Order: sequence, then structure tokens, then C-alpha cells
Amino acid sequence: MENKNPILRTLSTNLGDQVNKQVKLAGWIAGRRDHGKLIFIDLRDRSGEVQMVVLPQSAAYQLANTIRPEWVIEVTGQVNSRPEKTINPNVINGRIEIEVKTIAVLNQTTTPPFDLTTDGYEIGEEERLRFRYLDLRRPRLRANLTFRHRINKLIRDFLSVRDFVEVETPVLTKSTPEGARDYVVPSRLYNGKFYALPQSPQQYKQLLMTAGLERYFQIARCFRDEDTRGDRQPEFTQLDLEMSFVDREKVMTLNEELLTEIVANLVPEKKIQTKPFPRLTYHQAMEQYGTDRPDLRTDKSDNNTLAFCWVIDFPFFERDKAGHWTFTHNPFSAPIPEHRDWLNDETKTGDILTNQYDIVLNGFEIGGGSLRNHEPDQLKRVFKILGYDDERIEANFGHMLTALGAGTPPHGGIAWGLDRLIALLAGEPNIREVIAFPKTGEGRDLMMNAPTPITPEQLNELGLRHVK
Repeated sequence: MENKNPILRTLSTNLGDQVNKQVKLAGWIAGRRDHGKLIFIDLRDRSGEVQMVVLPQSAAYQLANTIRPEWVIEVTGQVNSRPEKTINPNVINGRIEIEVKTIAVLNQTTTPPFDLTTDGYEIGEEERLRFRYLDLRRPRLRANLTFRHRINKLIRDFLSVRDFVEVETPVLTKSTPEGARDYVVPSRLYNGKFYALPQSPQQYKQLLMTAGLERYFQIARCFRDEDTRGDRQPEFTQLDLEMSFVDREKVMTLNEELLTEIVANLVPEKKIQTKPFPRLTYHQAMEQYGTDRPDLRTDKSDNNTLAFCWVIDFPFFERDKAGHWTFTHNPFSAPIPEHRDWLNDETKTGDILTNQYDIVLNGFEIGGGSLRNHEPDQLKRVFKILGYDDERIEANFGHMLTALGAGTPPHGGIAWGLDRLIALLAGEPNIREVIAFPKTGEGRDLMMNAPTPITPEQLNELGLRHVK
């Protein structure tokens, strides 16, 4: 006969008010200990852990003798208060334990390749990334992903009530020179032609301003084919936003308010050293600190101090190794108003300052943005300074020039390196600790074993061949 009143599964974090009641739990065995005739089992689920005890007279006793760490089990039992001398007030569920009545094994496991009961820092990172699905069972990493979720939610809520609209922009786009190398994707239908994965949604968010959206944001995936660099990832996440009819002050103020709200609500134990955030020109930062990412903490030994600052008034152009002009941030920025006409004076090129603003936290750049060149003739002049001829400008950026000439309002925005911000606020040493499935510093996915060759048939279908 069907049980009309089944016991529903209870999460371990919700057991405190269930004393003397029957409960059903399910999760992974975090530990098992034999104490004489008593068997103690620590059960872990997404919310935490709880200690369980199997008595010799229990029907589950024989099975409890065979189970091992990381097996997946379902348990029914009674929630009991712990004996006074065994209470541990420093952990969740430290005042209770589950007296096990039944155990059902849902899945067994092979022996894990490393210890899952530690924080994991002592284990080689390549081994951890190879078995990332196991590594993520650590409470520390589960907490990091939960923290990341909470930051994303706060950002969405904060911007939504301020009339921003979240818009997803394409992942398959056009290859244009924007700084780093593009990841390119061959087209099967158009052999010999390629898409590119976006280094950022820069052009799309400006086109949304042309479209009249006025306030856009996106938690966006970005891709850059860069050489090996310690704390970088081939794919990463940005908070990307853009606003129309704004000046630099409005964009910076909004971002300062958002960062302050994140700290106050999600890491209240941390304190912002100075509010409003200090502002330094690029020249001041380099002169006083020798870097445009200064660490302004007065006490660098205090991990709970957050020293935000803005760095503004960057040079627009600099010489590359060949002596040609290149941009310092991106070509779409606008000069400061006083230097707008200098785009047409070759003797002033090296002196032009751009309306760029970077946000720095404890010596790390966590975001950067600018007011944009919203007039096509001004943007075309930038490309001319960079040495592009009319044909190349049209081929790479003709779509942007056409759009800007279609009634694009003044606009500006910013992009945060969300992985870096989360890592700093979580107190982690690198961004891989706050990304669910990161690549190595060399850009390899050890868990999926990528990148890998594709078959000759696939190459042929794409009209490609491999040259050694």
C-alpha cells in the first residue's frame, strides 16, 4: 500500500528544531569512525554536515560496517541531543546527532585521488583541476561559488531597480583588432571565413546605446587568446555596463555605490578604508607609487581592509616596440573634452589624455571604463592615428562608423573583472579558486583534456588543414 505520509528529505542545516523527530537525509559520507561498537558517520550535503551514530542493535549496523567515504547514501533516523560532554558549539549541528535507523546506498565510489576533508591548498593544483568535480565538494569551494552567486544576484538587483536592462550579446562575432588575440571559430557553411569569440561586448554595448536602450548591463563571458600569464584565464567573466547621456562623474559614482553595497551586504566584516574612493591621475599614480595600480592600504597586514581608488586621465596613445602609435586601453574611448581637437594635430598625439577611469582594489585593477567617441569622424581619426588606412577602417569598423552616424547619444561605461573582484573579497590567492571549472595558467582544461585534435573528417568539412 502506498505510503501517504512519506518523510521528506531534510537538509542538514535545518535539523536544529527537529530534536526527537524522525528525519530523512541524503548526501555524501564525509567521514566514518569506529568507536568500539558504535559507528559514527559524518554526512555532507549542500548545506553542511551532521554527525550520525549507528548503534549495534540497529538494522543498519551491518551495512554501516561496509560503507566508505564519499559514498552517496540515504538515511532515516531520529534527531537526538548530544550528551553534554560531546557538544561542539563551534560547528553547525554541534549540539545534535542522528541516531540511524536505516541506510540505503545510492552510489558507491572509487577511492578519491586526494583528501577531500582539507581546504585543498596543500594539494597540487593540476591534480585538483583534473578531478575538479571532486575538488568542488570542499566546503571552501562550495562557499566560494555560493558567494559568487550572491554577488551576481546583488548586482542584478541593484542595477535593475535603477532602470538597467540585462541584455545578452552574441558569442559568435567578428574578429577586429582590439588588443589581445581573438579566439576564432571556422564557419562550415562559409568555408574560409571565421567568427571570433568576443574579447568583450564593447562594440555591442555601444550599439545598444545607438538603439536607444540607454542603460544596459550584462554578466558576460569574454575570451582572449593570450600567452601564458599566471592569474589569467582564456575565458573569464565581466560585469559589463553602459549608460547614455552621462559624464564621467555619473558612471564612477554609480560604480562606487555598487561596490560599497556589495561590501556592506556580503562581506560586512571587511571595511572600506576611504569613502568616497580616492582619485589619482595616471601621472600622480606613477609619480607617487610607480604603478597605475597602487595599493593604498595603510596596514597591508590587515586582510579585512579594502582600499579602493580611481585612476583617471590616462594617456590615450603610446608608442609600441616598432615606434608606431597604439592605444593604451581601447580605441573607442574619447579624449577628455580639452583634448578633443588634438586628435587632428599630429604634434599633440602623445599628449592626449583619454576619458578612461580604472578602479583599483588593494593593488589590483578590478575594472576599467571610459566615455566613448560617439561621433564617427572622431573615431575614424583615432584609427588614422593608429595607422589604419581607409580600406582597413571600413573592413574592420565600418559597421561601427555607420551606427555612430545614425544618431548615437553620448555614452560611457565600464567593465569589471568579476573573477578578480570575487577572489579578492573572498580572500583567495587566485581567480581559479572562485571559478567552477577553470583552466590552468597555460590554458589547459585537465578535466576534459582540452584542447585536443579534431578528426581529419572535421577538418575537411571546415575546409581546413593542419600545418605542423
